[in-house]
Amino acid sequence: MKSPRRRKLQLSKIYAFSCGKASFREDHSQIGGPGFSRVVYCNEPESFEAQGLGYGDNYVRTTKYTVATFFPKSLFEQFRRVANIYFLISACLSFTPLAPYSAVSAVLPLIVVIGATMIKEAIEDLRRKQQDVEVNNRKVNVHFGNGVFNDTEWKNLSVGDIVKVEKDNFFPADLLLLSSNYEDAICYVETMNLDGETNLKVKQALEVTSGFHDNSSFQDFKALVKCEDPNANLYTFVGSMDFEEVQHPLTPQQLLLRDSKLRNTEYIYGVVIFTGHDTKVMQNSTEPPSKRSKVERRMDKIIYLLFCILILMSFVGSIFFGIATGEDIEDDNMKRWYLRPDDTTIFFDPDEAFVAAVLHFLTALILYGYLIPISLYVSIEIVKVLQSIFINHDIHMYHEETDTPARARTSNLNEELGQVDTILSDKTGTLTCNSMEFIKCSIAGTAYGRGVTEVERAMARRKGSPLLYDIEDEEDNVENSADSKETIKGFNFKDERVTNGKWLHEPHADVIQKFFRLLAVCHTAIPEVNEKTGIITYEAESPDEAAFVIAARELGFEFYQRTQTTISVNELDPLSGKKVVRSYQLLSILEFNSTRKRMSVVVRNEEGKLLLLCKGADSVMFERLGKDGREFEEQTREQMNEYADAGLRTLILAYRELDEEEYKVFNKEFTEAKNSVSADRDALVDEAAEKIEKDLILLGATAVEDKLQDGVPECIDKLAQAGIKIWVLTGDKMETAINIGFACSLLRQGMKQIIITLETPEIKAVEKTGDKPAITKALKGSIIHQISEGITQVTGGSSDAFALIIDGKSLAYALEEDVKNMFLELAVSCASVICCRSSPKQKALVTRLVKNGSGRTTLAIGDGANDVGMLQEADIGIGISGVEGMQAVMSSDIAIAQFRFLERLLLVHGHWCYRRISSMICYFFYKNITFGFTLFLFEAYASFSGQAAYNDWYMSLYNVFFTSLPVLALGVFDQDVSARFCLKFPLLYQEGVQNVLFSWRRILSWMLNGLCSAIIIFFFCIKAMEHQAFRIGGEVVSLDILGVTMYTCIVWIVNCQMALSVSFFTMIQHLFIWGGIVCWYIFLLAYGALSPLLSTTAYKVFIEACAPAPSYWLITLFVVISTLLPYFAYAAIQMRFFPMYHGMIQWIRLEGNSDDPEYVQMVRQRSIRATTVGFTARVEARRSSQKEKRHHKT
Repeated sequence: MKSPRRRKLQLSKIYAFSCGKASFREDHSQIGGPGFSRVVYCNEPESFEAQGLGYGDNYVRTTKYTVATFFPKSLFEQFRRVANIYFLISACLSFTPLAPYSAVSAVLPLIVVIGATMIKEAIEDLRRKQQDVEVNNRKVNVHFGNGVFNDTEWKNLSVGDIVKVEKDNFFPADLLLLSSNYEDAICYVETMNLDGETNLKVKQALEVTSGFHDNSSFQDFKALVKCEDPNANLYTFVGSMDFEEVQHPLTPQQLLLRDSKLRNTEYIYGVVIFTGHDTKVMQNSTEPPSKRSKVERRMDKIIYLLFCILILMSFVGSIFFGIATGEDIEDDNMKRWYLRPDDTTIFFDPDEAFVAAVLHFLTALILYGYLIPISLYVSIEIVKVLQSIFINHDIHMYHEETDTPARARTSNLNEELGQVDTILSDKTGTLTCNSMEFIKCSIAGTAYGRGVTEVERAMARRKGSPLLYDIEDEEDNVENSADSKETIKGFNFKDERVTNGKWLHEPHADVIQKFFRLLAVCHTAIPEVNEKTGIITYEAESPDEAAFVIAARELGFEFYQRTQTTISVNELDPLSGKKVVRSYQLLSILEFNSTRKRMSVVVRNEEGKLLLLCKGADSVMFERLGKDGREFEEQTREQMNEYADAGLRTLILAYRELDEEEYKVFNKEFTEAKNSVSADRDALVDEAAEKIEKDLILLGATAVEDKLQDGVPECIDKLAQAGIKIWVLTGDKMETAINIGFACSLLRQGMKQIIITLETPEIKAVEKTGDKPAITKALKGSIIHQISEGITQVTGGSSDAFALIIDGKSLAYALEEDVKNMFLELAVSCASVICCRSSPKQKALVTRLVKNGSGRTTLAIGDGANDVGMLQEADIGIGISGVEGMQAVMSSDIAIAQFRFLERLLLVHGHWCYRRISSMICYFFYKNITFGFTLFLFEAYASFSGQAAYNDWYMSLYNVFFTSLPVLALGVFDQDVSARFCLKFPLLYQEGVQNVLFSWRRILSWMLNGLCSAIIIFFFCIKAMEHQAFRIGGEVVSLDILGVTMYTCIVWIVNCQMALSVSFFTMIQHLFIWGGIVCWYIFLLAYGALSPLLSTTAYKVFIEACAPAPSYWLITLFVVISTLLPYFAYAAIQMRFFPMYHGMIQWIRLEGNSDDPEYVQMVRQRSIRATTVGFTARVEARRSSQKEKRHHKT
């Protein structure tokens, strides 16, 4: 049943180009072929034909595991680590006679470690499952037949279902728009979750279905849709709809994507085309690239090194064992009579010495396995998760205005935050707010607006202008005048000549009226009135456009209502001086695009005049002015240049009157162009618009400021003092980027700028020839020449700071395979680098070049969808929760609300995490080498017989219980320097960049410490107890007593070593360190009290043998002091005479000099260099320059 039409549509008159009639193009000829085979039976999802197609349901799963796959997949993940495979093999071998200890004691620690990691994986996946359940159980109105719509869950939707989505709700699947509450079947869609853009998109249904405005209209609705198969392209859609025996073409204009939101439209009806994992958003949801920190990659190499040592020890031991076994019986004499070589198994058979040596090799591989820390990986994962929680809960990185805390989306890269060498930053929305403010304008050749921008302040500072103070005083006076109001978002215009209707008294009041009227009418914004307060807010396609409409409102031209054909404005009437309502009939919108660089509307005012109102970039607007419209051109150009120098974004405003015949001809041509079926439709539309956008009369220019975020200059200064290089990659033009660079102290007066550009007369002359190969060769040659000259300047021995500035066109050639290394050489030699007019792909390529070319840690930070490639390419991606949506945040490793929080994230948390993880890993290897080598030394002492020095459970619980908690506390709580001192002395951060805390030298020194400790423990214990009576009855020490004594010394030593290494004690650390020692004694008592069948060699060994013997306690005390003394002496000498940078700061704190400005400045001088960026370096450079001048004068 066909729904009645309300009235004939006038599509061509009120919407943008993209809203014209769809037509069959070349793409549509592919329907039915490969890749275009999808068939949808609309309103018949349960039909036999639809069921036979086998399309999936709308259930979406983002979890890593299911109940069935959790154990196999999780176990596979765990045993991808070489260490875990080794422990699994050892556990399996423990069930054979080769094992030097019981099977249970080998298997249980492995189960605990693997189990703990699997539980962590399960908890993380459970959170994803909860998110899935929340999404899949959302409700939507779906047609159940006979015109009846009821709520159902998203997961129950099928392909072909008719759904009704209401305002401010998300679309549950990819839908084909059928109709909306608007007569012309348009709707407004926000795609922020898809592409990060906050501006609204206009979608429009086919004319044949646009009349379905109520539920009953769908009672007998039937249609057949044929379209492309599921794919990941968000911006294409090819299909056709067979309705009432007529085939209609479908385009992206009719497709509503899952996870986009319906805005400013009461409701829409749509048919489900793609469900679940077939939707375009899910097709785009690829796994983020796997990132591992440099510390973790080096840790793997250490594990491999220890494996090599383990194999070498086993091999050497087996050789000695094989030789000794072969010589056990000589001339009927048995050397090792206690092994009974004349009546033994193959393990000690002198006649099979080689086989015995091979079997001993396997036994030794199992026994010396304690060199490899079984709990290292799980401990690090636990620590990193806890570190991430501290980052997430840091109140100093919480943004109160937006209620946004920092959020570590992955914990894998915590320590990498402390090793960043280069930051690659977006500009708009990252350094700046992406919140445009109307601050100045030029009308009829007169400049209005007394606000001072951040860039103007920076310009005044770098020029040493005394006018800066006058400007600021004037600004303060304006702010304190009666004219001042509370802050209005998007409006920072102050000028008493224009505000409060005083523009009526200006010389060109008529031009001012037309200027503000144009701002109020020429746009695509949508007003929203708050029913409670009556306040009008605007939904605009861009922050710039919102700023223009707000400015018009504040200056007396309030846009308050839009229909399909009219725009209504409350205007200030010049004659009466009162507000009057004026309506403008909206006839055509010529929408903005990147080629046209302008936007126009054709309206009819209440007097019946036809007006063309136009705003656009100066590069396309000045050439369209008529002879009679250039009266103010010269003054406007001058003022626009001043605005650009001040870092402002400018647009030209112009208009003209049209006669009826001219508009009639244009409208006919424009309508035909939009409805054209040819491939050059867009070109025809542009051509039609070009013919009417001419002979314009100049009104003036606008200037809006994209303000720097709070604290950006200070943050950049601190990061520069920390030795971090900062690159800015932006899509802005060069002049704007340079001025922003000055405002945030990336550039400064006196810094030599190396500008690489292709905007030169010579290059333009070559481009005019039209010979593409010759042009390409000339452009590339020019870039290579400019880069070579830059390298010559930088390497010329000058002590000056250099800044590299390059535009996107030049960057394309600089990133070519045979040029990129030259470009990188130049760039890394400069104090700052600014890449202008960069595309998203170029941003990612530059990031990859710096990461791979320099081998240093890179951090990318951005806030928009165009920054995603850069964030994923960098070692660390930081997403800013800005106004450009959540795409960057969703692709980032860590999310913060403001750029300034980067200072604390890197200098405090980065430094702490790097130090903690590095110290933790070094300590892990130290304690395992200490323990493992005592086993080796005892084996050598026992003729490599495969006898373990300790009870099975002593060995099994060493890593899991007695020494594991103190190292966790170190990784979570230790602070070598407080947060205040981390920020006060930024050069401390260089310890991470230079990797001094996890260098091979430091790692090997900790291993050597472990080896020395093992030697001291073993030989002191052996020599002290070997021939001495131990009990009252005169009995000598047995193996079980020796094992307990050595093990007690090890537990004391590794825990006391931890106490010596910790810089910042908390109650938790005291509890874990001393509690670990207490637990050892409690375990000895409890385990020794068990039956001898269970406790074996530990049966009552502590109560009956060790505790009553004074020598046990004296040996423990003596060995602990002797073992720790060398480290204590080394640490004391280093701290006193050769302190590292954190040691120097600890001395400052200890001696109470932290509040002495002169002393602190003396220490900080090491971090302030005239060749870096930041305002501190600028002051230092100026001071150095003045010293040189005074020196030359003398």
